[in-house]
This record gives sequence, C-alpha cells and structure tokens, in this order.
Amino acid sequence: MRLVLDTNVVIAAFLWDGTPRLLLKTSRERRVDLFTSGALVDELTAVLERRKFETKIAASGLTIDSIVDRYAELAKMVRPEPTRRIAADPDDDVVPGTALAAKADLIVSGDSHLLILKTYQSISIMTPAAALDRIG
Repeated sequence: MRLVLDTNVVIAAFLWDGTPRLLLKTSRERRVDLFTSGALVDELTAVLERRKFETKIAASGLTIDSIVDRYAELAKMVRPEPTRRIAADPDDDVVPGTALAAKADLIVSGDSHLLILKTYQSISIMTPAAALDRIG
C-alpha cells in the first residue's frame, strides 16, 4: 500500500507515541511504502522550527535535522503533480499533488481541510487511525 503522510502526521509520529508512530512502524516493517515531496519536506522543516515544538523536540533527543533525515530515509521522494485548488487552505494542495505523483492509495492527515474531501481522484483521505485499520 502506498501512503502520503501529511506534515501534521509526520510530526506527531516523531514527537508523540500513538497511532501516527505506528504508521511509521508499518513502513519500517515494509508493510507500506511512504512517499513525500520536496515541498512537504520543506513544510516539515518549517513547522518543526516553530517555537511551540522546541521543548518536545529537545525532550525527544532529536533535532529538526535528524527528524527530517529519518523521515527522508523512510519516504521516497516524488515531484507533486499540479492540482487545481481543492482544499480550503491552498497550502494543503501539495498533499494530493504528491499523492497523485506517488500513485498513492491513501493520504493520511489530521487536517480537517483535507479530511472533509474524503477522496481525491480515487485516493482515499483518512485519519491515522482509519489508515491503520485499513492496513490491518
């Protein structure tokens, strides 16, 4: 199964225990393939640089660079396909564009702007918990 994880899911996976972290585990176990893009990696870096994550990153024993590097080791890079404006927040449009380029089965997000869509060009959009249930 081919997945694109939204930035919020990647951050939750690295900084907290829970379902998003289990999704990374399924990738390490080679049960799923993760895909990302340069734009999503740039967004990951920018969001992790926000002050609100400083304490959590320090407590994890990781750095922003190590989080980004570890994710880059797990996810294959693709160039997003151009998409028309589909999400209420235009910054979210890169996620479905990345999923199209990856020929993904699922987009995994905690973002209501994407989740409300449910699908995009036959790619299901779901929460981490729903994705983990689908993976089995």
